[in-house]
Amino acid sequence: MALDWTEGRVNSLGFAKPPAETRVVVAMSGGVDSSVVAAMLAEEGYDVVGVTLQLYDHGAALAKKGACCAGLDIHDARRVAENMNFPHYVLDYENIFRESVIDEFADSYLAGATPVPCIRCNERVKFKDLLETAKDLDADCMATGHYIQRKQGPHGPELHSAADPNRDQSYFLFSTTPEQLAFLRFPLGHLKSKAQTRELAQKYGLSVADKPDSQDICFVPNGNYASVIEKLRPGAGEPGQIIDLEGNILGEHDGVIHYTIGQRRGLGIGGLSTPLYVVKLDVDTKSVIVGPKEALATRTIPVREINWLGDAPFESEAEWHVEVKVRSTRPPAPAIIRPLSATEAEVELFTPEEGVSPGQACVFYDDKSSRIFGGGWIWRGH
Repeated sequence: MALDWTEGRVNSLGFAKPPAETRVVVAMSGGVDSSVVAAMLAEEGYDVVGVTLQLYDHGAALAKKGACCAGLDIHDARRVAENMNFPHYVLDYENIFRESVIDEFADSYLAGATPVPCIRCNERVKFKDLLETAKDLDADCMATGHYIQRKQGPHGPELHSAADPNRDQSYFLFSTTPEQLAFLRFPLGHLKSKAQTRELAQKYGLSVADKPDSQDICFVPNGNYASVIEKLRPGAGEPGQIIDLEGNILGEHDGVIHYTIGQRRGLGIGGLSTPLYVVKLDVDTKSVIVGPKEALATRTIPVREINWLGDAPFESEAEWHVEVKVRSTRPPAPAIIRPLSATEAEVELFTPEEGVSPGQACVFYDDKSSRIFGGGWIWRGH
């Protein structure tokens, strides 16, 4: 095969050598996306090494469906590797995951924020420790099943939204650094639909072809955040008062951890003429502050821990005219970013957004293309 490799030609992963001489570590969660990536690269003749992370006690997770990285998922990933004939390793990352992701998740919730642990997991575990492990294995690159695109630009690799807007995972990957991006590959980002991924899984004869997508955060069974936080931080569900914006007591609650900014249902304060929403969580006074819908509207958002992926330095401009997402489920909306330092900024939205919450990400998008300029963390309520 090497004899056919002509001068100047690159393989599908961007290396000027045959696939057989290109080692790629595939991060395998046991789901259909990463399994298809591994099978596709193995069939193309790459030197594939599959790696699955055990992120928490999979004894407890074994019976749980709809979340990644549990015991059953490790088994599924191993089966794909056996069928496609490439080596597969399971790495115990429980301690790293607890320290880097779970502890902060619990503390953020207790501080009245609404954290996004999947971003921290990508940033601190998958694209940091696992990426270093891939380099230790002499890999040329690491591939994942994320729906996002990496394109070669004039200044180096760029991050772009997935071709399928319904599957796009850019909100969860904004903190990928230029150095990480140089080493990462996302072979599914150009696909137009999830159906195409499942068709590929059928083509490769993968047992996970019809496996449902994971829905929950992997360590939060059935989406019940409060029960997880109570376990991690006993006493976190301390009761307090529900008050309106004028300070009037409207009712009692059984812990601020049960509430999120923008929540309307389940407040337990019926009989009011106007619907009320959670507009603030005051952890110090154990108060849930509620108000009318218009009180949720936010125009100016303070953002910190910014990861900038633009070509020019972040502080080289007084203003950046972009589009931003303040929630994974919202489409990008026009905004102005005003840098305060290399990692802090004030973001002004053209149209106020409701339910902007500390602990969520604010992700920056080019308003003229599919490119992502990074993002940061929302850190203070309005």
